[in-house]
Amino acid sequence: MQTRYRVTEQTLVIDLGGKRRVLSSAPQGGGLTSASYILNHQVESNSISNTHPRSHSDPARALRRLAIRLGVKQEAVGLMTAVPMKQLVTARVSSEALWVECFATVGVTNAVKAGERPKTDVRRTEATKPGTINLILVTNVSLSNAAMVGAVQVATESKTGVLRDHAVPSWTGQPGATGTGTDAVVVACRLRGQGPWQPYSGTHTMIGALIGQAVARCVTRGLAKAKQWQERHT
Repeated sequence: MQTRYRVTEQTLVIDLGGKRRVLSSAPQGGGLTSASYILNHQVESNSISNTHPRSHSDPARALRRLAIRLGVKQEAVGLMTAVPMKQLVTARVSSEALWVECFATVGVTNAVKAGERPKTDVRRTEATKPGTINLILVTNVSLSNAAMVGAVQVATESKTGVLRDHAVPSWTGQPGATGTGTDAVVVACRLRGQGPWQPYSGTHTMIGALIGQAVARCVTRGLAKAKQWQERHT
């Protein structure tokens, strides 16, 4: 991996090497912004999630405090997961001057099929197990706004394809899980003029192909680690 990163205090800290454009669904710094760091913090499985604010009074504030404690003074995008950091998987793919790196933590006990109505019974057993797929993509290219959205689309398609290939069921027991109920994705790219310009990133483009490959590798390896975790804890 070319991008510098470390794991400390149950937190993946990715140093982007300067200010980058970032698009994400993260609870801290989400949306389209600029940042120099990305954090993925492991929490207790029943305490905080990326998409359920009722589980914590202010996850964004908690992540900002964590960044300060870790010495991250620049702007940071922050995620949370119950997946242990020892299950972190990474991948790097490249083609000529273009490269994409993926960092992922994978848990599927919270798997769902898009379109299923949400379960309101938070007492169910699966709610206390690691069940989030966090995908962080870093590239040396400069993506247009549209291409950043396209990168999220391709990453999601790739993730869902791997889940289908491995026949991951929804928590309801129905086949065809497309993700989990608390997934998050982050795409970080270079500022305009600091990397190869890419106005598009769909599956017919090389950068789109690289994104798909990197995500597929990470989710495949992450599923294997998630299966091992489940076998040890059941």
